[in-house]
Amino acid sequence: MRKGMFYGLLFTAPAILGFAIFTLGPMIASLVLSLTNYNVFKEQTAFTGLDNYMRLFSGEDELFYKSLGITFYFVVLRVPAVILLSFGIALLLNLNVKGRAIFRTIIYLPSIVPAVASAMIWMWLLNPDLGLINSLLSRLHLPTSNWLYGEGSVIPSVVLTTLWGIGSTVIIFLAGLSGIPRQYYEAIEVDGGGWFRKLSHVTVPMVTPTIFFNTIMTIIGSFQVFNEAYILTQGGPNNQSLFYVFYLWRTGFRDAEMGYASALAWILFVIILFFTFIVFRTSKSWVYYEGGDRA
Repeated sequence: MRKGMFYGLLFTAPAILGFAIFTLGPMIASLVLSLTNYNVFKEQTAFTGLDNYMRLFSGEDELFYKSLGITFYFVVLRVPAVILLSFGIALLLNLNVKGRAIFRTIIYLPSIVPAVASAMIWMWLLNPDLGLINSLLSRLHLPTSNWLYGEGSVIPSVVLTTLWGIGSTVIIFLAGLSGIPRQYYEAIEVDGGGWFRKLSHVTVPMVTPTIFFNTIMTIIGSFQVFNEAYILTQGGPNNQSLFYVFYLWRTGFRDAEMGYASALAWILFVIILFFTFIVFRTSKSWVYYEGGDRA
């Protein structure tokens, strides 16, 4: 028993040490810094207690609430779009059609394209004057848009660019669909049921664990959106795409207010933890596992 425990600790030690050094340690350090006025360019750092948090919630920092509202808006738009679109594409790619492997590869490829390269492509596509999308809309005599350069259209446009990389979510849905036993579909066929009955009575209930997992991961990823704001919009126009993590980065690395930025980071951590907890709690009523057991 002791020998087994020794080897267990020995083989897990690299992972435990990696977590302690590169994750837990920085988290503790940021928590401590959030209680100080630490600025990279100031020699003296003082312990200020909860001043950073009080400054955030007092309304003194208007950009805090603005970035928070923009991020919530983005999450509300993006999470349903990613889940519904990924699930729909996965259903199509799960059909037994010729060239299915090629279609799956095409869907997955954008998710491995570097973020900078993807952003450059979307900047050209969504350019109001020279972009391909507005050119096509003009040829079809449809209204065009300012896309990333319009205050009202910038967030939906950023959501559109993020849908480009849903290949990994589609692959996870495909894995869930491939695990559904064929006997369930055959039983519905015997009863005279069609595709909609198969979808509503078998596919959706059996894939709810996958929907649950993808929803959690999409919520976490949406709250942490950064690349799009940094590369595509720089928070503009008029701070209408000032995402929370971009504001956090700007506070810490441009303004050098590391203590204040650490407080922002911990608030984001609590927000993500809260929504993850909510999804876990509600999962008991809608996530089903094979055999009839609920989450």
